Amino acid sequence: MVHEHSSQPRLSPSSYEEDIRAVLAPRLAYFEAVARHEHVTRAAHELGVPQSTLSRAMVRLEQDLGVALFARKGRTVSLTPAGRTFLGSAERALTEVERAADSVRADADPTAGKVAFGFLHTMGSETVPALLRAFRADHPRVRFQLVQNYGEAMIERLRAGGLDLCLTSPVPDAPDLVARRLDEQRLRLVVPEDHRLASRRRIRLAEAADEAFVTLEPGYGLRRITDDLCAEAGFTPRVAFEGEEAETLRGLVAAGLGVALLPPPAVARPGVVELTVTAPRAAREIGVAWLDGHPDTPPVAAFKQFLLSRRGHLLPD
Repeated sequence: MVHEHSSQPRLSPSSYEEDIRAVLAPRLAYFEAVARHEHVTRAAHELGVPQSTLSRAMVRLEQDLGVALFARKGRTVSLTPAGRTFLGSAERALTEVERAADSVRADADPTAGKVAFGFLHTMGSETVPALLRAFRADHPRVRFQLVQNYGEAMIERLRAGGLDLCLTSPVPDAPDLVARRLDEQRLRLVVPEDHRLASRRRIRLAEAADEAFVTLEPGYGLRRITDDLCAEAGFTPRVAFEGEEAETLRGLVAAGLGVALLPPPAVARPGVVELTVTAPRAAREIGVAWLDGHPDTPPVAAFKQFLLSRRGHLLPD
């Protein structure tokens, strides 16, 4: 291998940190092959590149690093101490690249890939397990990364690339998202079993205007729906307690600490009575959302179509 003069300047100290990855990354595989074979021609043959191209790449690598990596004798080379140190790190870097490639290929596998799926806490005990069981009847090897959170947090994670799809409420309306309404869930006014309204089956929400409410924290979709329904009924709810999970709110109601607008429970809870709200119509829309223009892997596309096919019967009876 013959050293060639290059007009390309060595990296300056000020530019080194920002440029070193771009300079080194394309040459690591070349360097590893030459170091492994200790012969430029054999390495070039393995890589499928001209010997002259490989020789120039190694010279420029050494120039950019400012360190001799090889001791040369014709086309035969041996590593210098610096070259041996650099080889260890280069091999580890290339192994990580291979692992990353294997990982993303595995996640995109049509039959055994991965879906990152987010959903509301209130859908975790019954709705989502039933959906996954039905989907995996035809796709038994597809893997799921499941994330439970409130709506706004899931949308943020969707935008950050941490989720492929999410079930949320209200159905989002944003220019960077695609959202489809899938179903509707009636909300009930939950009161303690010894409450003055507990003997009723139906109620107008305005009749609860003087009650203390227990609600989810601001930012949760169900909190926004609660505030909007109360406003439609002509009052602002007097919030006594705020929480992060619907079943915790039911426990607070059972303890006599207030009333709450909640979706039906998976299992009836003792100590509370759940009343049908006749006015205003108390319901929340549930939909699926994903990033607009975001390409789907085959398993994500299959699960998305499955969810869309459940429109109108997403929720358990």
